[in-house]
Parts: sequence; C-alpha cells; structure tokens
Amino acid sequence: MHLEFRHLRSIKAIHDAGGLGKAADLMHITQSALSHQIKGLEDQVGTELFVRRSKPLKLSAAGLRLLRLAEKILPEIEASEEEFRGLQSGKTGRLHIAIECHACFEWLFPVLEEFRKAWPDVDVDIRPGLAFEALPALQKEEVDLVISSDPEIIDSVEFSPLFDYEPVFVASAQHPLASKEYIVADDFRDEMLITYPVERTRLDVFTQLLTPAKVEPRAIRQVELTAVILLLVASNRGVSVLPDWVVREVRYNSDYVTRRITENGLTRRLYAATREEDTTKPFMSHLIRLARTEPLKLQRR
Repeated sequence: MHLEFRHLRSIKAIHDAGGLGKAADLMHITQSALSHQIKGLEDQVGTELFVRRSKPLKLSAAGLRLLRLAEKILPEIEASEEEFRGLQSGKTGRLHIAIECHACFEWLFPVLEEFRKAWPDVDVDIRPGLAFEALPALQKEEVDLVISSDPEIIDSVEFSPLFDYEPVFVASAQHPLASKEYIVADDFRDEMLITYPVERTRLDVFTQLLTPAKVEPRAIRQVELTAVILLLVASNRGVSVLPDWVVREVRYNSDYVTRRITENGLTRRLYAATREEDTTKPFMSHLIRLARTEPLKLQRR
C-alpha cells in the first residue's frame, strides 16, 4: 500500500465537505481527478472508503481509520511546512550564543530583549563560552554566534566587529591609588586583584598589561558575579579591572574611583563570530546591528 499525504488530505476534505464536488472545489482540483484518486486508493486498500449511497457522503470503517490518521498527521505536517517557510523567509531559526566574557552579559541582555520583540519566532539560548571551546563548537554548528575579543583566522567563520571598549581600573575611593591620574602595571604589585573565575589568557588586565610587563599582583581573588566584585571593591577588599560598560553605574558613586590604565588607556574590540553562511541571515544581521548600538545607549544613560 502506497499512502501519500494527498490521500489523507483528500479523505479529510471529503469528510469535512460531505461530498466529492465540494471537496474538489476546496482542494482546487476537478471532481473527476478527486474521484479517480479515491478509486486508486480503494484499489490499494482493497475495500471501499466511503458509503456511496449516503448523503452526505459518509466514511466506511476503513475510511474512518484513515480519517483518524489524517487528523493526527496532517496538523504536524502543516506545522512543519510553516516552520520551513519561516526558515526560508528568514523569519524563524535558531540563535544559540556562546559568550567568552563574563561582563558581556551586562550589555547583551538589553540587546536580546529588543531582539526578542522583533524576532519572536527565533529560538534564542545563551551558553557561557568559558565552559567549553566556543569557536570549535561554532564550526560544529553546536552554537550559532560567539561573542569574543580574540578574532582568529578560521575557515568559513566570519568575525564581525561590534564595538571598541576600554578596560578600566576600579577601586574604593579610600584606596591609596585613588589619587593617581592613571594606573600602570607596577601599581598592581601590592594589590589584591579581584577578577572573574577564568584563565588569565581571557582577562584583559593580564593579556594587555600585567603579563607583558611581567608583573604579578600580591594576590588574586576570583568572583563570579560583577555585583559582588563591585561590592568587594567598595569595601576596599581589593581592586579590579572591568570593561567601561560595566562601571558606568559607579562612575558617579562616591564610594568608587575609576581610572584609565596607562596614560593613553587601553582599547579592546568585541566581535561576533558566525558561520559565513549565517552572517547575512536577516535575524543574525539585526542582532549584530543591535549589539553595535547598545553600548552607545549605555554611554548616554
């Protein structure tokens, strides 16, 4: 028996319409073509599917079994077809994001809130990229976008620049370094440095300042949450280096001071890494545009 979706659609249309003529009109085919299709299906089944002498046309026992099958399967097929139409038009899709920096959550959540309103049918998820190798996961299609400050040359992966940021020194207003105009590597030798719990190779204060200068802080304390880092700093339990978008809330708080690192400051850039074929998807392009503008909004607050 060779059963096709069109057969199930025909059985349901005839049942709903109560006759071949009306069903054929609903399906935009001729009554003769519909009748021929049903006759062919009955030949395969080996029995009649309709009680021919009834008005309206009624299903036989065998026809009712096919109707139940149609009512079960056709809604799933229609939902899948709608999903694929959405994928083809770029209205739906998957956007699983890996983040290689703790502090990125501070600006990414407002971006995703705006994105959600514009693309409600896109499945969004976030995975902390520090817990696994994010870029290899991108190549394997385990994630769809990686937020990173360390671009690499990788086949079929594109790094779209998002925005520049400045790593900023933050300390208690009572700290001895508060009187300095800017901070240099040697200033950290006697300090408790509070950082996120990640490898040094992923911390700007080490990659851009301390490691090149061969300077080691007196001690390092690792803390998961930005709010707790700022709480410890305000209590003069240590100092920290955070992206400028993180410390925007404390710049005007008398408990803190923020200072540039080195006389000219440090500048870093964030990128969105995507597979090349995904970069031009409408929802991906929109997210990247939102990510570029959000830091400007934060600066104006």
